[in-house]
Amino acid sequence: MKIVVGVSGGVDSAVAAYLLKQQGHEVIGLFMVNWEEKDGTCTAEEDFEDVKRGCNKIGIPYFSVNYAKEYYDRVFTYFLDEYKKGRTPNPDVLCNREVKFGPFLEQAKKLGADYIATGHYAKKIVKDGKVYLAKADDLNKDQSYFLNQLSQAQLASVIFPLENIEKPEVRRIANELELSNANKKDSTGICFIGERNFKKFLKEFLPAQPGDIVDTEGRVVGQHDGLMYYTLGQRRGLNIGGMKGGNGERWFVLKKDIEKNILYVSQGEDDELFTDGLYATDFNWIPEKPKEKEFECFAKTRYRQPDQACKVTIINDTEIKVDFAEKQRAVTPGQFVVLYSEDGICYGGGIIDKAFSCKEKK
Repeated sequence: MKIVVGVSGGVDSAVAAYLLKQQGHEVIGLFMVNWEEKDGTCTAEEDFEDVKRGCNKIGIPYFSVNYAKEYYDRVFTYFLDEYKKGRTPNPDVLCNREVKFGPFLEQAKKLGADYIATGHYAKKIVKDGKVYLAKADDLNKDQSYFLNQLSQAQLASVIFPLENIEKPEVRRIANELELSNANKKDSTGICFIGERNFKKFLKEFLPAQPGDIVDTEGRVVGQHDGLMYYTLGQRRGLNIGGMKGGNGERWFVLKKDIEKNILYVSQGEDDELFTDGLYATDFNWIPEKPKEKEFECFAKTRYRQPDQACKVTIINDTEIKVDFAEKQRAVTPGQFVVLYSEDGICYGGGIIDKAFSCKEKK
């Protein structure tokens, strides 16, 4: 089979390409440029050099394709819109749906590919004509969370060569091949921001509006630099010094009032930071919406969170309500909630619209 691999310059995609070639497939590497930067802070050029070295070592052809416009139109504008609303978006999830499994898949088909492949740690299961997404064997590296918005057509077209391999083994293979990126640090965070100061970057695109920081007693305890820079549960970067009457505990972001431009904080983790459930919109069901209106499963409201037991109520085709078995900390609007079965099958995910406490429910 002819398989086009999304190569990023990292060790995972390089080893994924190598494994496919070892299996006898015709493999082509395709590097995506999703963000253009003129100040030299983007690592795309360095990454492409790693792609060149890796593909040459493995012995496969490679190409570079520029999707900066598609990324800006389909992902970055969404990213900015969410921050304008005072929410905390996860553009990496949208990047997978809109770019890596969108224009990239189209380009691969133009090259005559039977499948595309990525270095994601995730598992694809085909059963009874339907395609299921599941957790990878390496649960510490599992990235199914970021793939929760993929459609049946997108999942049917992809292969995950690392689904049964743990990260230390990937490193071992890369070192055995003497790949230059064998020990390259894993990328974290949002690709177009990289190692830059987040506030400085965001300020280039959205005007900041400073305002009051107010505690649970209604006292002004400081000034914020702009609500978009803060997220629920945050405790670093608040710059609130000691004050009379304080209890000496750390300050945490409690909530944001967009209309009044107020950042509410608590000293110590206030009860209000913990919620009983959430409402989610734009839910993408994998492979399809369940017949039951209510069912029990497990959920993640952020990538590294352990699975949390919950009951799901389906409101309509794209909206759900999630009631957690135990209160959850800092459930953040704009992030994704992703549902799983006990054995790691991913049911899909949606955007968290609102968190609630039982006393607030109507």
